[in-house]
Amino acid sequence: MSTHNVTIITHPLVQHKLTLMRKKDASTNSFRRLLGELSTLMAYEVTRDMPLQDVEIETPLEKTTGKVIDGKKQVLVSILRAGNGFLDGMLNVIPGARVGHIGLYRDPETLQPVEYYFKMPSEMHERDIIVVDPMLATGNSAAAAVDRLKQLEPRSIKFVCLLAAPEGVQTFQKAHPDVPIFTASIDRELDAHGYILPGLGDAGDRIFGTK
Repeated sequence: MSTHNVTIITHPLVQHKLTLMRKKDASTNSFRRLLGELSTLMAYEVTRDMPLQDVEIETPLEKTTGKVIDGKKQVLVSILRAGNGFLDGMLNVIPGARVGHIGLYRDPETLQPVEYYFKMPSEMHERDIIVVDPMLATGNSAAAAVDRLKQLEPRSIKFVCLLAAPEGVQTFQKAHPDVPIFTASIDRELDAHGYILPGLGDAGDRIFGTK
């Protein structure tokens, strides 16, 4: 597995909160809150190279020139349903971002993604996309989502996940070597059912309390 174009966010607060989320006795409320806090922290790293533009403003004392981002050029794309757990934290940092959704489910037999929903903002060719999904497991859903998004010819795409498996990173990079990955951890491996080990279980079930 190559770690080229992969950023592991090792900030102590990120790693601390990730450890708390991994615990099997973490409640739904606690898990959801920690994910929101973690995604906010990760957003700072993911947006480090966002372009700035100069604007003239007036302080209480004088006119000056400051720098601002154009949040409307950013699109957060959630891979449903677990990706929605990432959105609020990211929007805390870039509240002006547009939001798109891709609905994919994993066929339990083939482990391949099947698309059931796709809704994006307009004029995507002018926008920078941040794709969010807590888990990069087999990598098939993430690669399929980015395949679909590339058809819209955006300015750039990044992929952000909480956890990744080496197999998922390899699959994703083989399909999209040009798309950077941001994650808090690359775990050991996938099990026979496509779950990340040691992992934290099914992120969607833990976010929404459906198990």
